[in-house]
Amino acid sequence: MVTVTNPIISGFYPDPSICRVDEDYYLVCSSFELYPGIPIFHSKDLANWELIGHALTVDNDFYVRANSYTGGVMAPTIRYYNGTFYVINANFADKGNFIVTTEDPMKGWSEPIWLDDIPGIDASLFIDDDGSAYIIGTGKVVERADGSKDKGIYIAPFDLKNMKRTGNPKAIWDSALRDASSPEAPHIYKKDGYYYLVIAEGGTEHFHSVSVARSKTIDGWYEGNPANPVMTHRQLGFKSEISNVGHADFVEGPNGDWYAVLLASRTIDGYYKNLGRETFICPISWERGWPYLSPETGKIESSYEIEGVVETGYKLSQTINLDMTSGVLPNEMVLWGTPYEEVYRFENNELVINCLERSISERLRRTIDKEKNTECNQVVGFIGCRQKEPNALVETAFTFEPKGKEVAGLVIMQASNHQFKVQLVRNNGQKVLELVQVTTKMNKPPHFPGFESETGQKVLASIYLKNNIVEIKFEAVGQDYTFHYKVDNEWELLGKTDGRIINPEIVGCMSGTMIGMFASANGDKSDNAARFSKFYYTVK
Repeated sequence: MVTVTNPIISGFYPDPSICRVDEDYYLVCSSFELYPGIPIFHSKDLANWELIGHALTVDNDFYVRANSYTGGVMAPTIRYYNGTFYVINANFADKGNFIVTTEDPMKGWSEPIWLDDIPGIDASLFIDDDGSAYIIGTGKVVERADGSKDKGIYIAPFDLKNMKRTGNPKAIWDSALRDASSPEAPHIYKKDGYYYLVIAEGGTEHFHSVSVARSKTIDGWYEGNPANPVMTHRQLGFKSEISNVGHADFVEGPNGDWYAVLLASRTIDGYYKNLGRETFICPISWERGWPYLSPETGKIESSYEIEGVVETGYKLSQTINLDMTSGVLPNEMVLWGTPYEEVYRFENNELVINCLERSISERLRRTIDKEKNTECNQVVGFIGCRQKEPNALVETAFTFEPKGKEVAGLVIMQASNHQFKVQLVRNNGQKVLELVQVTTKMNKPPHFPGFESETGQKVLASIYLKNNIVEIKFEAVGQDYTFHYKVDNEWELLGKTDGRIINPEIVGCMSGTMIGMFASANGDKSDNAARFSKFYYTVK
Protein backbone atom coordinates (compact mmCIF):
# COMPACT_ATOMS: atom_id res chain seq x y z
CA MET A 1 0.00 0.00 0.00
CA VAL A 2 1.15 3.52 -0.74
CA THR A 3 -0.10 6.92 0.37
CA VAL A 4 -0.61 9.33 -2.52
CA THR A 5 -0.52 13.05 -1.74
CA ASN A 6 -2.27 15.69 -3.85
CA PRO A 7 -1.31 17.26 -6.10
CA ILE A 8 0.64 14.32 -7.49
CA ILE A 9 2.41 16.71 -9.90
CA SER A 10 2.67 20.22 -8.52
CA GLY A 11 3.03 23.40 -10.51
CA PHE A 12 1.73 24.24 -13.96
CA TYR A 13 1.04 20.74 -15.34
CA PRO A 14 -2.64 20.81 -16.46
CA ASP A 15 -4.97 18.61 -18.53
CA PRO A 16 -3.53 15.25 -17.41
CA SER A 17 -4.05 12.11 -19.45
CA ILE A 18 -2.88 8.67 -18.33
CA CYS A 19 -2.39 5.14 -19.62
CA ARG A 20 -1.14 1.91 -18.07
CA VAL A 21 1.28 -0.56 -19.66
CA ASP A 22 1.67 -3.65 -17.46
CA GLU A 23 2.95 -2.25 -14.15
CA ASP A 24 3.96 1.13 -15.57
CA TYR A 25 1.90 4.30 -15.78
CA TYR A 26 2.53 7.13 -18.23
CA LEU A 27 1.01 10.59 -17.93
CA VAL A 28 1.08 13.63 -20.21
CA CYS A 29 0.08 17.26 -19.63
CA SER A 30 -0.46 20.43 -21.62
CA SER A 31 2.56 22.69 -22.17
CA PHE A 32 0.97 25.62 -24.08
CA GLU A 33 3.79 27.85 -25.40
CA LEU A 34 6.63 26.25 -23.45
CA TYR A 35 9.41 24.29 -25.14
CA PRO A 36 9.91 21.32 -25.23
CA GLY A 37 6.21 20.43 -25.52
CA ILE A 38 4.00 17.85 -23.78
CA PRO A 39 5.89 16.62 -20.70
CA ILE A 40 5.90 12.84 -20.19
CA PHE A 41 5.80 11.44 -16.65
CA HIS A 42 6.33 7.84 -15.53
CA SER A 43 5.29 6.06 -12.34
CA LYS A 44 4.98 2.55 -10.97
CA ASP A 45 2.82 3.39 -7.95
CA LEU A 46 0.59 6.32 -9.05
CA ALA A 47 2.02 8.37 -6.18
CA ASN A 48 5.58 9.16 -7.24
CA TRP A 49 6.22 10.50 -10.73
CA GLU A 50 9.38 11.11 -12.75
CA LEU A 51 9.57 13.56 -15.66
CA ILE A 52 11.24 11.37 -18.29
CA GLY A 53 11.09 13.71 -21.29
CA HIS A 54 8.83 15.50 -23.74
CA ALA A 55 6.88 14.39 -26.80
CA LEU A 56 7.57 17.51 -28.90
CA THR A 57 10.97 19.00 -29.75
CA VAL A 58 12.71 20.48 -32.78
CA ASP A 59 13.77 16.90 -33.56
CA ASN A 60 10.19 16.11 -34.58
CA ASP A 61 9.46 19.53 -36.06
CA PHE A 62 7.70 21.13 -33.09
CA TYR A 63 6.73 24.75 -33.60
CA VAL A 64 5.18 27.00 -30.98
CA ARG A 65 5.20 30.80 -30.88
CA ALA A 66 5.86 32.75 -27.70
CA ASN A 67 3.04 35.21 -27.18
CA SER A 68 0.48 35.27 -24.37
CA TYR A 69 1.86 32.06 -22.81
CA THR A 70 -1.67 30.57 -23.07
CA GLY A 71 -1.66 29.44 -26.71
CA GLY A 72 0.08 26.56 -28.43
CA VAL A 73 -0.33 23.00 -27.21
CA MET A 74 -3.16 21.95 -24.91
CA ALA A 75 -5.29 18.94 -23.85
CA PRO A 76 -3.24 15.92 -25.02
CA THR A 77 -4.40 12.30 -24.69
CA ILE A 78 -2.00 9.37 -24.32
CA ARG A 79 -2.97 5.81 -25.21
CA TYR A 80 -1.11 2.52 -25.72
CA TYR A 81 -2.00 -0.31 -28.06
CA ASN A 82 -0.12 -3.32 -29.39
CA GLY A 83 3.39 -2.01 -28.65
CA THR A 84 2.84 1.61 -29.66
CA PHE A 85 2.17 4.75 -27.64
CA TYR A 86 -0.06 7.39 -29.22
CA VAL A 87 -0.39 11.03 -28.18
CA ILE A 88 -3.16 12.97 -29.89
CA ASN A 89 -3.31 16.71 -29.41
CA ALA A 90 -3.94 20.11 -30.99
CA ASN A 91 -1.27 22.74 -31.61
CA PHE A 92 -3.03 26.08 -31.99
CA ALA A 93 0.25 27.67 -33.07
CA ASP A 94 0.57 25.31 -36.02
CA LYS A 95 -1.74 23.16 -38.17
CA GLY A 96 -4.19 21.95 -35.52
CA ASN A 97 -4.86 18.34 -34.56
CA PHE A 98 -2.07 15.77 -34.81
CA ILE A 99 -0.79 12.43 -33.53
CA VAL A 100 2.75 11.48 -32.55
CA THR A 101 3.81 7.89 -31.82
CA THR A 102 6.64 5.94 -30.25
CA GLU A 103 7.49 2.45 -29.05
CA ASP A 104 9.46 3.89 -26.13
CA PRO A 105 8.60 7.29 -24.60
CA MET A 106 12.21 7.74 -23.48
CA LYS A 107 13.62 7.34 -27.00
CA GLY A 108 11.86 10.08 -28.92
CA TRP A 109 8.60 10.48 -30.80
CA SER A 110 7.61 10.54 -34.46
CA GLU A 111 7.05 13.70 -36.41
CA PRO A 112 3.47 14.95 -36.13
CA ILE A 113 0.93 13.26 -38.36
CA TRP A 114 -1.47 16.11 -39.06
CA LEU A 115 -5.14 15.16 -38.86
CA ASP A 116 -6.70 17.49 -41.40
CA ASP A 117 -9.97 15.56 -41.32
CA ILE A 118 -10.43 15.76 -37.53
CA PRO A 119 -12.52 18.81 -36.53
CA GLY A 120 -12.79 20.72 -33.28
CA ILE A 121 -10.66 20.56 -30.15
CA ASP A 122 -9.65 18.13 -27.41
CA ALA A 123 -9.54 15.11 -29.70
CA SER A 124 -9.09 11.79 -27.89
CA LEU A 125 -8.31 8.27 -29.11
CA PHE A 126 -10.18 5.07 -28.17
CA ILE A 127 -9.17 1.59 -29.35
CA ASP A 128 -11.74 -1.15 -28.83
CA ASP A 129 -11.11 -4.80 -27.95
CA ASP A 130 -11.11 -5.82 -31.62
CA GLY A 131 -8.55 -3.16 -32.55
CA SER A 132 -11.03 -0.78 -34.16
CA ALA A 133 -10.13 2.81 -33.42
CA TYR A 134 -12.18 5.96 -32.93
CA ILE A 135 -11.58 9.65 -32.49
CA ILE A 136 -13.74 11.44 -29.94
CA GLY A 137 -13.75 15.21 -30.01
CA THR A 138 -15.55 18.45 -29.31
CA GLY A 139 -17.27 20.72 -31.79
CA LYS A 140 -20.55 22.15 -33.03
CA VAL A 141 -22.09 18.79 -33.88
CA VAL A 142 -25.40 18.58 -32.02
CA GLU A 143 -28.36 19.43 -34.24
CA ARG A 144 -31.19 21.45 -32.71
CA ALA A 145 -34.83 21.55 -33.76
CA ASP A 146 -34.33 24.81 -35.65
CA GLY A 147 -31.54 23.29 -37.75
CA SER A 148 -28.71 25.05 -35.95
CA LYS A 149 -25.84 23.19 -34.37
CA ASP A 150 -24.66 23.42 -30.80
CA LYS A 151 -21.52 22.32 -28.96
CA GLY A 152 -21.25 18.68 -28.09
CA ILE A 153 -19.20 15.50 -28.33
CA TYR A 154 -18.71 13.55 -31.56
CA ILE A 155 -17.20 10.20 -32.50
CA ALA A 156 -15.65 9.14 -35.81
CA PRO A 157 -14.13 5.81 -36.89
CA PHE A 158 -10.40 6.07 -37.49
CA ASP A 159 -7.81 4.06 -39.39
CA LEU A 160 -4.74 3.75 -37.12
CA LYS A 161 -2.55 2.45 -39.94
CA ASN A 162 -3.21 5.29 -42.37
CA MET A 163 -4.10 7.87 -39.70
CA LYS A 164 -7.28 8.85 -41.50
CA ARG A 165 -10.92 9.13 -40.54
CA THR A 166 -13.03 6.39 -42.16
CA GLY A 167 -16.46 7.83 -41.46
CA ASN A 168 -18.21 11.07 -40.70
CA PRO A 169 -18.27 12.52 -37.19
CA LYS A 170 -21.46 11.62 -35.33
CA ALA A 171 -22.82 13.47 -32.33
CA ILE A 172 -23.12 11.19 -29.29
CA TRP A 173 -23.81 13.54 -26.37
CA ASP A 174 -24.06 17.20 -25.52
CA SER A 175 -23.63 17.69 -21.77
CA ALA A 176 -25.00 16.82 -18.35
CA LEU A 177 -26.48 20.26 -17.72
CA ARG A 178 -28.78 21.78 -20.31
CA ASP A 179 -26.80 24.27 -22.38
CA ALA A 180 -23.67 23.65 -20.29
CA SER A 181 -20.70 25.77 -21.28
CA SER A 182 -17.63 24.16 -22.82
CA PRO A 183 -18.45 20.44 -23.08
CA GLU A 184 -14.96 19.17 -23.91
CA ALA A 185 -12.05 16.85 -23.06
CA PRO A 186 -13.92 13.61 -23.94
CA HIS A 187 -12.55 10.14 -23.19
CA ILE A 188 -14.20 6.75 -23.72
CA TYR A 189 -13.65 3.55 -21.69
CA LYS A 190 -15.21 0.11 -21.97
CA LYS A 191 -16.34 -1.73 -18.85
CA ASP A 192 -18.88 -4.48 -18.12
CA GLY A 193 -20.62 -4.21 -21.48
CA TYR A 194 -20.94 -0.42 -21.48
CA TYR A 195 -18.99 2.33 -23.18
CA TYR A 196 -18.46 5.15 -20.72
CA LEU A 197 -17.95 8.72 -21.94
CA VAL A 198 -16.22 11.12 -19.55
CA ILE A 199 -16.14 14.84 -20.34
CA ALA A 200 -15.38 18.19 -18.75
CA GLU A 201 -17.98 20.92 -18.78
CA GLY A 202 -18.58 24.32 -17.22
CA GLY A 203 -15.30 25.85 -18.41
CA THR A 204 -11.88 25.25 -16.94
CA GLU A 205 -12.21 27.74 -14.08
CA HIS A 206 -14.49 27.87 -11.04
CA PHE A 207 -17.46 26.01 -12.59
CA HIS A 208 -15.32 23.24 -14.05
CA SER A 209 -16.62 19.69 -13.54
CA VAL A 210 -16.49 16.04 -14.62
CA SER A 211 -19.58 14.41 -16.11
CA VAL A 212 -20.20 10.84 -17.28
CA ALA A 213 -22.55 9.17 -19.77
CA ARG A 214 -22.81 5.60 -21.07
CA SER A 215 -24.08 3.56 -23.99
CA LYS A 216 -24.31 -0.09 -25.00
CA THR A 217 -23.04 0.86 -28.47
CA ILE A 218 -20.02 3.03 -29.04
CA ASP A 219 -21.72 5.46 -31.40
CA GLY A 220 -25.16 5.50 -29.80
CA TRP A 221 -26.57 8.56 -28.07
CA TYR A 222 -25.18 8.37 -24.56
CA GLU A 223 -27.27 8.29 -21.39
CA GLY A 224 -26.16 10.79 -18.75
CA ASN A 225 -25.40 9.69 -15.21
CA PRO A 226 -28.24 10.81 -12.90
CA ALA A 227 -25.55 11.76 -10.34
CA ASN A 228 -23.76 14.21 -12.67
CA PRO A 229 -21.49 15.99 -12.22
CA VAL A 230 -19.47 13.18 -10.65
CA MET A 231 -16.74 15.61 -9.56
CA THR A 232 -16.60 19.37 -9.08
CA HIS A 233 -15.67 21.87 -6.39
CA ARG A 234 -17.88 24.68 -7.64
CA GLN A 235 -20.39 24.01 -4.87
CA LEU A 236 -17.69 24.76 -2.27
CA GLY A 237 -17.62 28.45 -3.12
CA PHE A 238 -14.74 30.82 -3.72
CA LYS A 239 -12.99 30.17 -0.41
CA SER A 240 -12.13 26.57 -1.15
CA GLU A 241 -8.42 25.73 -1.01
CA ILE A 242 -8.84 23.65 -4.19
CA SER A 243 -10.84 24.96 -7.16
CA ASN A 244 -11.38 24.43 -10.90
CA VAL A 245 -11.61 20.63 -10.53
CA GLY A 246 -12.26 18.83 -13.83
CA HIS A 247 -10.80 17.40 -17.05
CA ALA A 248 -10.47 13.79 -15.86
CA ASP A 249 -8.93 10.69 -17.40
CA PHE A 250 -9.52 7.21 -15.92
CA VAL A 251 -7.08 4.34 -15.48
CA GLU A 252 -7.45 0.84 -14.07
CA GLY A 253 -4.89 0.19 -11.36
CA PRO A 254 -3.84 -2.90 -9.45
CA ASN A 255 -6.45 -5.37 -8.17
CA GLY A 256 -9.05 -3.96 -10.54
CA ASP A 257 -9.22 -0.63 -8.72
CA TRP A 258 -9.84 2.50 -10.79
CA TYR A 259 -8.44 6.01 -10.44
CA ALA A 260 -8.98 9.38 -12.05
CA VAL A 261 -6.28 11.92 -12.76
CA LEU A 262 -7.67 15.41 -13.17
CA LEU A 263 -6.71 19.03 -12.99
CA ALA A 264 -7.37 21.47 -10.18
CA SER A 265 -5.94 24.72 -8.83
CA ARG A 266 -4.77 25.52 -5.33
CA THR A 267 -5.79 28.98 -4.18
CA ILE A 268 -3.31 31.25 -2.40
CA ASP A 269 -4.34 33.96 0.05
CA GLY A 270 -7.79 34.34 -1.43
CA TYR A 271 -9.08 33.37 -4.84
CA TYR A 272 -5.70 33.60 -6.60
CA LYS A 273 -4.32 30.67 -8.55
CA ASN A 274 -0.63 31.54 -8.99
CA LEU A 275 0.46 27.97 -9.66
CA GLY A 276 -2.09 27.47 -12.42
CA ARG A 277 -3.78 24.12 -12.94
CA GLU A 278 -2.01 21.13 -11.41
CA THR A 279 -2.43 17.35 -11.60
CA PHE A 280 -4.44 15.59 -8.89
CA ILE A 281 -5.68 12.03 -8.38
CA CYS A 282 -8.65 10.36 -6.69
CA PRO A 283 -10.04 6.82 -6.43
CA ILE A 284 -13.14 5.68 -8.30
CA SER A 285 -15.77 3.25 -7.05
CA TRP A 286 -18.22 1.62 -9.47
CA GLU A 287 -21.72 1.35 -8.04
CA ARG A 288 -24.86 0.26 -9.92
CA GLY A 289 -23.12 0.70 -13.23
CA TRP A 290 -21.73 4.20 -12.67
CA PRO A 291 -18.38 5.62 -11.52
CA TYR A 292 -18.18 7.66 -8.33
CA LEU A 293 -15.08 9.82 -7.93
CA SER A 294 -13.62 10.17 -4.44
CA PRO A 295 -16.49 8.11 -3.00
CA GLU A 296 -18.13 9.08 0.28
CA THR A 297 -16.72 12.63 0.31
CA GLY A 298 -17.28 13.60 -3.33
CA LYS A 299 -14.37 16.05 -3.35
CA ILE A 300 -10.62 15.93 -3.85
CA GLU A 301 -8.88 14.99 -0.62
CA SER A 302 -5.30 15.82 0.34
CA SER A 303 -4.29 12.14 0.33
CA TYR A 304 -5.53 8.62 -0.41
CA GLU A 305 -4.32 5.09 0.18
CA ILE A 306 -3.63 2.95 -2.89
CA GLU A 307 -3.77 -0.79 -2.36
CA GLY A 308 -1.75 -3.37 -4.25
CA VAL A 309 1.34 -1.31 -5.03
CA VAL A 310 4.73 -0.90 -3.40
CA GLU A 311 6.12 2.60 -3.07
CA THR A 312 9.00 3.10 -5.49
CA GLY A 313 10.91 5.50 -3.27
CA TYR A 314 11.32 7.94 -6.18
CA LYS A 315 10.28 11.48 -5.35
CA LEU A 316 9.78 14.23 -7.91
CA SER A 317 12.38 16.80 -6.87
CA GLN A 318 11.22 20.13 -5.51
CA THR A 319 14.70 21.63 -6.01
CA ILE A 320 16.60 22.63 -9.14
CA ASN A 321 20.28 23.45 -8.70
CA LEU A 322 21.46 23.96 -12.25
CA ASP A 323 24.76 22.20 -12.90
CA MET A 324 26.67 24.60 -15.12
CA THR A 325 29.31 21.96 -15.85
CA SER A 326 26.86 19.43 -17.28
CA GLY A 327 26.24 21.15 -20.61
CA VAL A 328 22.53 20.21 -20.54
CA LEU A 329 19.36 21.57 -19.02
CA PRO A 330 17.38 19.29 -16.70
CA ASN A 331 13.94 18.18 -17.95
CA GLU A 332 12.25 20.58 -15.52
CA MET A 333 13.77 23.64 -17.21
CA VAL A 334 12.11 24.97 -20.35
CA LEU A 335 12.22 27.74 -22.93
CA TRP A 336 9.41 29.97 -24.15
CA GLY A 337 8.72 29.26 -27.82
CA THR A 338 10.64 27.02 -30.19
CA PRO A 339 14.34 28.05 -30.36
CA TYR A 340 14.80 28.80 -34.06
CA GLU A 341 18.02 30.60 -33.21
CA GLU A 342 20.53 30.00 -30.46
CA VAL A 343 18.99 30.98 -27.13
CA TYR A 344 21.75 29.68 -24.89
CA ARG A 345 24.95 27.70 -24.65
CA PHE A 346 27.11 26.33 -21.87
CA GLU A 347 30.59 27.84 -21.86
CA ASN A 348 33.35 27.92 -19.23
CA ASN A 349 31.03 26.50 -16.56
CA GLU A 350 28.44 29.19 -17.20
CA LEU A 351 25.05 29.33 -18.90
CA VAL A 352 25.23 32.00 -21.58
CA ILE A 353 21.87 33.49 -22.64
CA ASN A 354 21.96 35.61 -25.80
CA CYS A 355 20.39 39.07 -25.97
CA LEU A 356 17.84 38.19 -28.61
CA GLU A 357 15.83 40.85 -30.40
CA ARG A 358 12.45 40.00 -28.86
CA SER A 359 11.51 41.61 -25.57
CA ILE A 360 10.30 39.28 -22.83
CA SER A 361 7.37 41.70 -22.46
CA GLU A 362 6.53 41.93 -26.19
CA ARG A 363 3.12 43.33 -27.19
CA LEU A 364 0.54 40.54 -27.20
CA ARG A 365 -1.10 39.26 -30.34
CA ARG A 366 -4.21 37.17 -30.71
CA THR A 367 -3.39 33.56 -29.82
CA ILE A 368 -5.07 32.00 -32.85
CA ASP A 369 -3.56 33.97 -35.71
CA LYS A 370 -2.83 31.97 -38.86
CA GLU A 371 -0.84 34.80 -40.39
CA LYS A 372 1.52 35.02 -37.40
CA ASN A 373 1.64 31.26 -36.88
CA THR A 374 4.04 30.92 -39.80
CA GLU A 375 6.57 33.32 -38.29
CA CYS A 376 9.63 31.85 -36.61
CA ASN A 377 11.20 35.07 -35.34
CA GLN A 378 9.57 35.30 -31.93
CA VAL A 379 12.37 33.55 -30.07
CA VAL A 380 12.81 34.65 -26.46
CA GLY A 381 16.01 34.64 -24.43
CA PHE A 382 14.39 32.88 -21.47
CA ILE A 383 15.14 29.70 -19.48
CA GLY A 384 13.06 28.87 -16.43
CA CYS A 385 11.02 26.46 -14.37
CA ARG A 386 7.54 26.21 -12.93
CA GLN A 387 6.80 27.50 -9.44
CA LYS A 388 5.68 24.35 -7.66
CA GLU A 389 4.55 25.58 -4.25
CA PRO A 390 3.20 28.86 -2.82
CA ASN A 391 6.44 29.36 -0.86
CA ALA A 392 9.56 29.39 -3.00
CA LEU A 393 13.16 30.58 -3.01
CA VAL A 394 15.24 31.42 -6.09
CA GLU A 395 18.83 32.61 -6.32
CA THR A 396 20.77 33.49 -9.43
CA ALA A 397 24.12 35.10 -10.25
CA PHE A 398 25.31 36.53 -13.56
CA THR A 399 27.71 38.93 -15.24
CA PHE A 400 26.47 41.32 -17.91
CA GLU A 401 27.61 44.52 -19.60
CA PRO A 402 24.44 46.08 -21.04
CA LYS A 403 24.60 48.37 -24.07
CA GLY A 404 21.76 50.43 -25.51
CA LYS A 405 18.40 48.87 -24.64
CA GLU A 406 19.83 45.49 -23.57
CA VAL A 407 18.66 43.93 -20.31
CA ALA A 408 19.22 40.69 -18.40
CA GLY A 409 18.16 39.25 -15.08
CA LEU A 410 15.43 37.27 -13.32
CA VAL A 411 11.73 37.22 -14.25
CA ILE A 412 8.64 35.92 -12.44
CA MET A 413 6.14 35.41 -15.25
CA GLN A 414 2.42 34.78 -15.50
CA ALA A 415 0.08 34.82 -18.48
CA SER A 416 -0.40 37.76 -20.83
CA ASN A 417 2.55 39.91 -19.80
CA HIS A 418 2.04 39.91 -16.05
CA GLN A 419 5.57 39.89 -14.68
CA PHE A 420 8.06 41.06 -12.10
CA LYS A 421 11.55 41.56 -13.51
CA VAL A 422 14.80 42.24 -11.72
CA GLN A 423 16.98 43.42 -14.58
CA LEU A 424 20.35 45.00 -15.15
CA VAL A 425 20.22 47.94 -17.56
CA ARG A 426 22.43 50.85 -18.58
CA ASN A 427 21.17 54.30 -17.66
CA ASN A 428 23.18 57.46 -18.34
CA GLY A 429 26.29 55.36 -18.78
CA GLN A 430 25.89 53.57 -15.45
CA LYS A 431 24.68 50.07 -14.65
CA VAL A 432 21.36 50.05 -12.82
CA LEU A 433 19.54 47.14 -11.21
CA GLU A 434 15.77 47.63 -11.52
CA LEU A 435 12.71 45.93 -10.08
CA VAL A 436 10.04 46.30 -12.76
CA GLN A 437 6.35 45.49 -12.62
CA VAL A 438 4.65 44.52 -15.90
CA THR A 439 0.87 44.33 -16.27
CA THR A 440 -1.53 44.18 -19.20
CA LYS A 441 -5.01 45.51 -19.81
CA MET A 442 -7.10 43.24 -22.06
CA ASN A 443 -10.59 43.61 -23.49
CA LYS A 444 -11.06 39.82 -23.68
CA PRO A 445 -8.96 36.61 -23.53
CA PRO A 446 -6.19 36.32 -26.15
CA HIS A 447 -7.90 33.47 -28.04
CA PHE A 448 -11.08 35.50 -28.70
CA PRO A 449 -11.70 37.43 -31.96
CA GLY A 450 -11.20 41.15 -31.58
CA PHE A 451 -8.61 40.77 -28.84
CA GLU A 452 -6.79 43.97 -27.92
CA SER A 453 -4.31 44.68 -25.14
CA GLU A 454 -2.05 47.32 -23.68
CA THR A 455 1.07 46.38 -21.71
CA GLY A 456 2.54 48.79 -19.21
CA GLN A 457 5.79 48.73 -17.20
CA LYS A 458 6.57 50.47 -13.92
CA VAL A 459 9.95 50.68 -12.19
CA LEU A 460 9.33 49.94 -8.51
CA ALA A 461 12.92 50.26 -7.30
CA SER A 462 16.40 50.84 -8.72
CA ILE A 463 19.99 50.89 -7.48
CA TYR A 464 23.27 51.76 -9.17
CA LEU A 465 25.74 48.89 -9.26
CA LYS A 466 29.48 48.76 -9.71
CA ASN A 467 29.96 45.04 -9.22
CA ASN A 468 30.71 42.85 -12.22
CA ILE A 469 28.77 39.94 -10.73
CA VAL A 470 25.08 40.49 -9.98
CA GLU A 471 23.42 38.22 -7.42
CA ILE A 472 19.64 38.22 -7.00
CA LYS A 473 17.38 36.43 -4.54
CA PHE A 474 13.61 36.09 -4.87
CA GLU A 475 11.41 34.76 -2.07
CA ALA A 476 7.68 34.04 -2.27
CA VAL A 477 5.73 33.42 0.90
CA GLY A 478 2.17 33.14 -0.31
CA GLN A 479 1.57 36.46 -2.04
CA ASP A 480 4.42 38.26 -0.26
CA TYR A 481 7.20 38.65 -2.82
CA THR A 482 10.61 39.91 -1.71
CA PHE A 483 13.61 40.73 -3.90
CA HIS A 484 17.19 41.08 -2.66
CA TYR A 485 20.53 41.75 -4.30
CA LYS A 486 23.96 41.04 -2.88
CA VAL A 487 26.64 43.63 -2.19
CA ASP A 488 29.94 42.74 -0.47
CA ASN A 489 28.58 39.30 0.46
CA GLU A 490 25.55 40.79 2.21
CA TRP A 491 21.97 40.65 0.98
CA GLU A 492 20.31 44.04 0.59
CA LEU A 493 16.59 44.60 0.09
CA LEU A 494 15.65 45.77 -3.41
CA GLY A 495 11.89 45.73 -2.95
CA LYS A 496 8.76 44.01 -1.67
CA THR A 497 5.70 43.43 -3.86
CA ASP A 498 2.30 41.75 -3.82
CA GLY A 499 2.04 38.60 -5.93
CA ARG A 500 -1.63 39.28 -6.61
CA ILE A 501 -0.59 42.03 -9.00
CA ILE A 502 0.68 39.54 -11.57
CA ASN A 503 -1.99 36.95 -10.76
CA PRO A 504 -5.25 38.84 -11.30
CA GLU A 505 -8.36 36.89 -12.25
CA ILE A 506 -8.06 38.23 -15.80
CA VAL A 507 -5.13 35.84 -16.44
CA GLY A 508 -7.31 32.93 -15.33
CA CYS A 509 -5.61 29.68 -14.50
CA MET A 510 -4.71 28.33 -17.94
CA SER A 511 -1.03 28.67 -17.14
CA GLY A 512 0.96 29.05 -13.92
CA THR A 513 3.84 31.09 -12.62
CA MET A 514 7.24 30.57 -14.25
CA ILE A 515 10.52 31.76 -12.75
CA GLY A 516 13.62 32.09 -14.88
CA MET A 517 16.64 33.84 -16.30
CA PHE A 518 16.37 36.11 -19.33
CA ALA A 519 18.29 38.42 -21.64
CA SER A 520 17.01 40.71 -24.38
CA ALA A 521 18.07 43.49 -26.74
CA ASN A 522 14.49 44.85 -26.66
CA GLY A 523 13.95 45.24 -30.38
CA ASP A 524 17.55 45.72 -31.48
CA LYS A 525 20.02 43.33 -33.06
CA SER A 526 22.79 42.33 -30.66
CA ASP A 527 25.64 39.88 -30.24
CA ASN A 528 25.80 40.52 -26.50
CA ALA A 529 24.93 37.92 -23.85
CA ALA A 530 24.50 37.47 -20.11
CA ARG A 531 26.60 34.81 -18.39
CA PHE A 532 24.81 33.01 -15.55
CA SER A 533 26.94 31.14 -13.02
CA LYS A 534 24.07 30.09 -10.73
CA PHE A 535 20.39 29.20 -10.80
CA TYR A 536 18.90 27.64 -7.70
CA TYR A 537 15.19 27.01 -7.12
CA THR A 538 13.57 25.29 -4.15
CA VAL A 539 10.33 25.26 -2.20
CA LYS A 540 10.30 26.68 1.32
